[in-house]
Amino acid sequence: MVQETYLITGAGTGFGKGIAFGLAELGKKVIAGVETMSEVSALEKEADEKKLKLQIEKLDVTSPEDRERAWSWDIDVLLNNAGISEGGSLVDIPEKQLRNQFEVNVFGPMLLTQQIAKSMVKKQRGKIVFMSSVSGLMADPLSGPYGGSKFALEAFAESLSKELQEFNVEVATINPGPFLTGFNDREFEAWKRWQDNPAERIFDYEKLAFPYEQFDPEPVIKASIKVLTGDENNYRNVIPKAMVSMIKKRQKELWDRKTDESLGERHELVQKSFDIEPGTTAVEGIVNKVKDIL
Repeated sequence: MVQETYLITGAGTGFGKGIAFGLAELGKKVIAGVETMSEVSALEKEADEKKLKLQIEKLDVTSPEDRERAWSWDIDVLLNNAGISEGGSLVDIPEKQLRNQFEVNVFGPMLLTQQIAKSMVKKQRGKIVFMSSVSGLMADPLSGPYGGSKFALEAFAESLSKELQEFNVEVATINPGPFLTGFNDREFEAWKRWQDNPAERIFDYEKLAFPYEQFDPEPVIKASIKVLTGDENNYRNVIPKAMVSMIKKRQKELWDRKTDESLGERHELVQKSFDIEPGTTAVEGIVNKVKDIL
């Protein structure tokens, strides 16, 4: 049997790197796509130190040239993991950042997927996995740009799964919750790159932080590898699974919500963004709740 080839985009850091290295540790043939040449060098050095064998390539998903080069690779399993998070209110975020959010998280991955999917159709086999987010299933204040991109990705993935099923090509999504990789905290520092007039903003972003306690990322890496290798065959994979009930509750609440509900009151998650410390872990969150009770 021919060994399957796994392409992981956004493999320079976070989940992507962990998944690429994890697959390599299992002896899988892995192509790790990273955004810049400096990341290629850094990842090659780290892989050598860990004695891991994997192919590391520059693959900026927003680059037509990089995408075209990737189409020449014979890919059996694609993980669209590359992504960024632009935080901020939807009435404050500059146009450049809002457009870039969708270029990186939606258009780049989908355009990369097109030709790879066609190759899979010709082979009558393959798997395409989108690294989505719980933010693609429920929208939070101050994360609208990121959540909007993930909602769009969810729609693309669902449509693609129905289009490709007759060609024996599987499609799945992975929906991580709040995990401490630095990704979420960087989202709430994205405003530092804005070229706008701070006096016109409706929020003071220096006082805001990511409004959730965060978990150790290792479970996402292990669960993602199971999805990619076929040990898990659910279409949607929320991690941690304990968040599923909260997500469904949040979705259901929208059917009953009134437009004038809670007008004049600050939303609880906006308030939590003011109150919480950046990088707060789930363990610290539990300790703080106990302290409040006592």
